[in-house]
Amino acid sequence: MFEWFFSDFTGIQILVLMVSAVLIGINKTGLPGIGTLPVVLLLLSFEAGLSTGLQLMMLGAADVMAVIYYRRHASWVMVLRLMPWALTGIGAGVLALGGFSLWSWRWTGIDDDMLRPVIAVIILAMVALNYLRTKYLKNADNIHTHWAFTAFFGLIAGFTTLVANAAGPVMAIYLLAMRLPKKEYMGVCAWYFLILNWLKIPIFIYQGRITYEAFRADLAMLPLLLVGGFLGILLINKINQKAFEIIIQVVVVATAVYLLFKS
Repeated sequence: MFEWFFSDFTGIQILVLMVSAVLIGINKTGLPGIGTLPVVLLLLSFEAGLSTGLQLMMLGAADVMAVIYYRRHASWVMVLRLMPWALTGIGAGVLALGGFSLWSWRWTGIDDDMLRPVIAVIILAMVALNYLRTKYLKNADNIHTHWAFTAFFGLIAGFTTLVANAAGPVMAIYLLAMRLPKKEYMGVCAWYFLILNWLKIPIFIYQGRITYEAFRADLAMLPLLLVGGFLGILLINKINQKAFEIIIQVVVVATAVYLLFKS
């Protein structure tokens, strides 16, 4: 049974997958600021394309859990306002990755050596955005909320979620500008990412980022996603979130820089 779930995965890869599952569960229900850490952990341990596929399936499962818990707190007006721009950003991400021949209309594959530094750069950009959000955007009264503001952040969120599953900091800035209460913030994120992540799954399968072996491994992670989800609910009001997120961001930056120079 163990071999059926994990086939050729090494012990370190299985451990990283387990830690990432718990972190993704916590991220979805209580601590959105740690969402980029599983990205870099998986990227350090697996090929770039496979790492994003493994993460996406866990995200999709965790999104279902988050929607069940926060289902009554979402603003559908806000979700639907963002959706067309996010879908356009996803389309741009598919084209930006290359591997798609406009002449033959067929997928020719992703260059893994190209994807790794692109993801590392996106991670660093997301960390920078998160820092700017916490340092300079505490008061959202002066942030412009014109439709172009929604368009810009919707496009960026769609692009970054397609390429690296790392749109959390983009959405954090946008939702700050909307001045949402915490539970409504979590509700909008839950529904928004549930829709986007499940729409991305067929794309990732087509691109070869989700494989049957990866699907089997992620099945084994479902209990740990639930554990992380419950931990997030318990921790949301019981830890110093600012100090915790600072530690996470330092780790993320260090590993992303390492990945960038390694590439």
